[in-house]
Amino acid sequence: MSKKYVDLETLKYILYDIHKLENLLSRERFQEHDLESLDMFIDSVKEFSDRELYPYFQEMDATPAYHKDGTVIVHEQVQKVMHQSGEMGIIAACFDYEDGGLQMPISAFQAAVYIMDAANNHLPGYPSLTLGAAELIIEFGNQNLKDAYVPNMLSGVWGGTMCLTEPQAGSSLSDIVTKATPTDKGYYKITGQKIFISGGDYKDAKNIVHLVLARIEGAPKGTKGISLFVVPKNRITEDGSLEYNDVMTVADFQKMGQRGYCTTHLGFGDKDDCRGWIVGEEHKGLAQMFLMMNGARIAVGRGAAAIAMAAYRTSLQYANERPQGRKLSSDGKKNPSEKQSLIIEHPDVRRMLLLQKAIVEGSLSLVFLASKYQDILTTANSAEEKEKYHSLLEMIIPIVKTYPSEAGAESVDNGLQVLGGYGFCTDFTLQQYYRDIRISALYEGTTGIQSQDLLGRKVPMQNGKALELLSAEIVKTIIAATNDDNLKPYATALGEKLELAKRVIGKLMPFAMKGNYERYLADANLFMEYMSIVVLGWLWLEMAVDATNKLEDKNRRYSTTFYESKIHTMKFYFKYEIPKTNALAESLMSDEEVTIKTDKEYIL
Repeated sequence: MSKKYVDLETLKYILYDIHKLENLLSRERFQEHDLESLDMFIDSVKEFSDRELYPYFQEMDATPAYHKDGTVIVHEQVQKVMHQSGEMGIIAACFDYEDGGLQMPISAFQAAVYIMDAANNHLPGYPSLTLGAAELIIEFGNQNLKDAYVPNMLSGVWGGTMCLTEPQAGSSLSDIVTKATPTDKGYYKITGQKIFISGGDYKDAKNIVHLVLARIEGAPKGTKGISLFVVPKNRITEDGSLEYNDVMTVADFQKMGQRGYCTTHLGFGDKDDCRGWIVGEEHKGLAQMFLMMNGARIAVGRGAAAIAMAAYRTSLQYANERPQGRKLSSDGKKNPSEKQSLIIEHPDVRRMLLLQKAIVEGSLSLVFLASKYQDILTTANSAEEKEKYHSLLEMIIPIVKTYPSEAGAESVDNGLQVLGGYGFCTDFTLQQYYRDIRISALYEGTTGIQSQDLLGRKVPMQNGKALELLSAEIVKTIIAATNDDNLKPYATALGEKLELAKRVIGKLMPFAMKGNYERYLADANLFMEYMSIVVLGWLWLEMAVDATNKLEDKNRRYSTTFYESKIHTMKFYFKYEIPKTNALAESLMSDEEVTIKTDKEYIL
């Protein structure tokens, strides 16, 4: 395992210098915090991760969660990390003081949990989903639900989940059939099954609070007839004790990666005694769940970015230690009498390492960008500010979820390649990171779903206003970069790709206007890739502008090499990644329709 699973300097640089966490602290909600206290919080989570997460990373893969006698057996660190996450305030970090929280900026919280994800991506999901479930109860539940469940969830004593997917429906939530039958006792009887429930059950957990989507008898078909319910594994009795609530763990799915993070199949009401309590209004469940869903999608991107970071640190360490071959001389020959070169000296290895660095650090900046937008939205001082940052956040959420997941997998793949044959062996962790990150493109809406959301909903949203707002933010950085002769060519290149994106949309939009949405969305994945490359180019150019300015500052925080490395990586990104948009645009604007089903079947 690598001696260093996260680059803390770069994390703090992007959080403090690029996304300017300090600017948020002047807002009333965050006035009890300062940079020093938040820095101490992040450092304490790093120490916690060093001690309680990272040492168990390989062990949790080797001894995965499994189902036995109606429950799931998980590594003993799960319960320990849950409890300590509660004690340290990690679960409660962003909640209001009155709800037992710390009112911490989401940006600082994401930085802390990113470190946990990088240390051991099998563990942070347990407290993170508990946080999300508690958030729904606080936002939409009545006071009785809040009092009954939230304190034990924020303290890490009880776990929490979100239960959406069903065996027959998959990602199509309009087809869920889990049933909620009203009673005259203030609760509903719940019957049905849910699959792929992360953290859905584990031995020694005193209780798991499930947030379940179900359909009340007689409700409208489709997503408009879905309601949200609190369905605990163990319900609270009148005397405050717990009794079984007819929630059965049918199985635990055995996975190729994240094997220590249990994924369960749950059955509700097999004995007709599963009770659920409605959260908020009837038939509003999906809209309510999406409060949690947006946060969950950012969390998936954060987790993928963190896995890619840990893999990069591992392959970088290996490249700096492994001697193999010799550098080519000027005549193109190698001298076998010379000492072997470290593989980091070979240009192809350097290309793979720079690609990892570009993806990893760019993804981290993307996660912090979304977090900053969340923080500004939460503390908006005007309706105009709230509308602007809601639109910006909605626009980038599909990208935040997708780019670190897809490009992160490519990054880990390149890290594995750096190790050569050893990368394929269990002696090294690259193969584990490769298996672990693959789920990220499936979690919380697959890449295809996110791509259709981006092109189908977010681009046309408010007649294109959200896209205009995002473009305006990108143009600000382009203008700033144009003022520096060394950065001007890159600013020009990014501006051209932004203009090309408008031409692509201009080609596609008429299909939507004519009602031909199948054609409009047929290549949504390609559009997602295009926009992701542009957004990451923006973030790298932003970093290069800041690094260039810092090089002129005698009081700069980091070394000259640190800042120069950011500029160099930006140049790499613009040489190798930005040109990919040309091929993507060509495909997107092609008149060929080869993936749309016709009368004849060509996939044989």
